[in-house]
Amino acid sequence: MTTRRNFLKKSGLGLAAITVNPSWITAQKTMTNPGKYISKRPAPGKRNFTSKAVEQTIVRVKSKIKDPKLAWMFENCFPNTLDTTVKFGRKNGRPDTFVITGDIDAMWLRDSSAQVWPYLPLTKDDAHLREMIAGVINRQTQCILIDPYANAFNHDPLPDGEWMKDGTDMKPMLHERKWEIDSLCYPIRLSYNYWKTTGDTSVFDADWKKAMVSVLTTFKQQQRKNGHGPYKFLRITDRQLDTVNNGGYGNPVNPVGLIVSSFRPSDDATTFGFLVPSNLFAVTSLRQLAEISDNVTKDKTFAGECRALADEVEAALKKYAVYTHPKHGEIYAFEVDGFGNQYIMDDANVPSLLALPYLDSVACNDEIYQNTRGFVWNPDNPYFFVGKAGHGIGGPHVGYDMVWPMSIIIHAMTSNSDEEIKQDIRMLRDTDAGTGFMHETFNKDNPEKFSRSWFAWANTLFGELILKLEKENKLHLINNIK
Repeated sequence: MTTRRNFLKKSGLGLAAITVNPSWITAQKTMTNPGKYISKRPAPGKRNFTSKAVEQTIVRVKSKIKDPKLAWMFENCFPNTLDTTVKFGRKNGRPDTFVITGDIDAMWLRDSSAQVWPYLPLTKDDAHLREMIAGVINRQTQCILIDPYANAFNHDPLPDGEWMKDGTDMKPMLHERKWEIDSLCYPIRLSYNYWKTTGDTSVFDADWKKAMVSVLTTFKQQQRKNGHGPYKFLRITDRQLDTVNNGGYGNPVNPVGLIVSSFRPSDDATTFGFLVPSNLFAVTSLRQLAEISDNVTKDKTFAGECRALADEVEAALKKYAVYTHPKHGEIYAFEVDGFGNQYIMDDANVPSLLALPYLDSVACNDEIYQNTRGFVWNPDNPYFFVGKAGHGIGGPHVGYDMVWPMSIIIHAMTSNSDEEIKQDIRMLRDTDAGTGFMHETFNKDNPEKFSRSWFAWANTLFGELILKLEKENKLHLINNIK
């Protein structure tokens, strides 16, 4: 996501709100009268995609939210992916959907999956929405077939793309080629839950099966049992975490069964190659893939291979991924190398250690997870920032003192404490800088300093949190926030 990063470098963080934006975004305070909030959505005729079920949901949920600003923010945020980032059509007679992240005109496998995820429950009542999400799965399948090591793709070939000179096997359809385990996990998560929600198996065609074979092959290659594998990455940059050391292969790892992820979900390079939250996510994804193979594509051999790899990774995680912290007891490390080295931190981007229950990778009441949660939501985590405006997890992608609203949302979504949820919602409400949207980050002492005014994943994730509270009959929590 270096287009945004280059802007920050040139203009200063305080100006991040005026990156290249469509006309519907304004960075200023919306109005002086806090009792009146006008929708920030594009006019109906200018929206990229409209779902009847989503519109009905907005009306229903907004009517239940007594706090006028939170109701306004939900109306702005929840449909933001559909309103502004979806390019829906048909290709070769099948639905085809390209989803940009927002202010970067490219499709990340991770972001696109997460952006449409909250709409899945609504597909039961909206065939048009169901077809659009099927189109995302179909497009992701084609992306994986182009290159399973790439994290982000162009809509059409760009021979002179921004990162074509990177020291890796770039192709014109690739926006960026950073190998991240979660880039292959998220499409599995989306397709598996699409199937479970809709019963539609049309997305599991011959290309999808071929793509999933490539996923399994890539995971096995990056166990590094037979050398470094085919992937390496180098970039000429002044950012340490935008390139990979040791000739593009990263720090040494001991081939203990875990999978190397050269980059984190933040698109920052890992320090120790075995990224624990992403390996846990891979275990979940491989078992979902096995279930599809057993019940839909009827490939028992492939299902067995997926389960065997999941079991191997899980066993290695139990042996190498747990660290005994002097204050918090047994917790999950963020990264390990299989030699005994561990990086003890958490990053805001999902998958994170905090988000493990959200991804169905660890039970919320798991003792090690609860210990880990206590560590990561605490100044003992090097990237947990506390300030006058709010607190939460950040990361080196944007740097010191910058809290990611995504981390606050995930904290609320994985919490069993009403008081924690209320505090998290209050922070989200009060750190939008008056824009009515989530941002990538905000300064812990001054939310007027933020990065990315158009970051659709964070917007839709906020809407998902509000819907979760409604489903659990907890909207009263946000109606009593002062």
